[in-house]
Amino acid sequence: MKTILETERLILRNFDVADAPFMLELVNHPTWLKYIGDRKVYTLEDAERYLLQGSIASYQENGFGFYLVLLKDHLTPIGTCGMAKRPFLEAPDFGFAFLPEYTGLGYAYEVASANLAYAKNKLQISELLAITVPENQRSIHLLEKLGFRFEKIFLEADEEVCLYRLA
Repeated sequence: MKTILETERLILRNFDVADAPFMLELVNHPTWLKYIGDRKVYTLEDAERYLLQGSIASYQENGFGFYLVLLKDHLTPIGTCGMAKRPFLEAPDFGFAFLPEYTGLGYAYEVASANLAYAKNKLQISELLAITVPENQRSIHLLEKLGFRFEKIFLEADEEVCLYRLA
């Protein structure tokens, strides 16, 4: 499993199918369902397929994807952070999600700011977008703290989403 970067407290590494139990937990947590949506991942097999067809395929196709965030001390998986190529966006979509017990502790900012530097300096990505629903004030606050600026609200799959840009 490829380590992407390390911060003071965290490790960011590529997902592997062995991470399916964590992904199953994350995508079925009420906050994920509320703010990101139901990804129809209900079993370990679904989670393996979700990883294989999502992040793992994206590493090969795009050179980036969403990565697993681990606490450095115990190698405990706590969330995800990274980028995805979306057909309805002209630049990669930057995003993050954490289990609720690990929010409000500075982990998201720590790993997201390091991931943005990695995207710019290592991957040579000059522009990133981010989308979130208007109700997700924590994500909006973090995006703005990272330097993203609100651009517009648009409809995606019959849902209003806010588009943010980092150039």
